[in-house]
Amino acid sequence: MGREDIEAALGALDELTRRLRVECPWDREQDERSIVPHTVEEAYELADAANSGDDAKLLDELGDVLFQVHFLSLLLEERGAGDLAAVAEHCRQKLIRRHPHVFSDVEVSGAGEVLRNWDAIKQEEPGRERGLFAEVPENLPGPLLARKVQRRAASSGFDPEDLDAPLAGLGGSAAALEASARAGAAPEQLFADVGDALFAVVNVARRVKVDPELALRASAARFRDRVEAAAALADQAGTPWTELGFDAQLALYAQARLEEDS
Repeated sequence: MGREDIEAALGALDELTRRLRVECPWDREQDERSIVPHTVEEAYELADAANSGDDAKLLDELGDVLFQVHFLSLLLEERGAGDLAAVAEHCRQKLIRRHPHVFSDVEVSGAGEVLRNWDAIKQEEPGRERGLFAEVPENLPGPLLARKVQRRAASSGFDPEDLDAPLAGLGGSAAALEASARAGAAPEQLFADVGDALFAVVNVARRVKVDPELALRASAARFRDRVEAAAALADQAGTPWTELGFDAQLALYAQARLEEDS
C-alpha cells in the first residue's frame, strides 16, 4: 500500500467518524470523559495483541485505537480547540524536537542517552510541570507507574550502570518479605514489604527491557491455562478438581506443565 492509499484510507475513516457522530445516537452522546475508558480498554487489547504475536489481531486492534484517535480529535474540532491535522502536526513537531540526534547535530551513545535527552527536553517545553516526577499519571497500572518513576529517577543519573545492584535489591526485598511473612509481622509491615518486592521486580524488568505489565499478564494467563488443564486431567480421571487435596492438585498441575512443554 502506497502513500496515496494510506491517505485515502485515513480520509475515509475520518469521513466515517464524522458520519457516526451525526447519525448514531450513541456516538452523538459521547464526550472525552465517556470515550476515554474505551480508549484505555482498546489500548490494553492492543498490548495483548502485540504480546501474542498475532499479526491479524494486531492489525484489528490498531484499527480500534486509530478510531479512538479520530473520534477524540473530532471532539476537539467541535469546540474549536484543534482537529486531527493539528494533532498530527503537534505530534510531528514534538518528535522532531525530542530527537535532536536525528534531526539536529546532537550525538548520543545509545538508547539510554536518548531517553535521558527526551526527559530533559520535555522538562523545558512550555506549559510543562517542573520537577523530576512531574506529570507522572497516578492512575497508571501499578507496574507501569513504578517503571515510569524509576525511569524518571534514572534520567537524573540515579541508576547503577550494571545489573548487580537491581538484582541485589530484588534479593534483599524478597528476603525481607519472607522474614516478615514467617514472623507474622503487622499488616502495615507486610504491605510495605510486598510493595518493595514488587517495586524491585519492576526495576529488574526495566533494566532487562521487559514490560512488567505485559510480563505479569502473560504469566497470569499461563497459570490460568495450566490450572484449567490440570482440572481437565482431574475430570478425565473421574474426580472433580475441587474435591482433590492440594498435593494431588499440585501433581496434576505439574503434569499439565510437562504436557505443555512436550
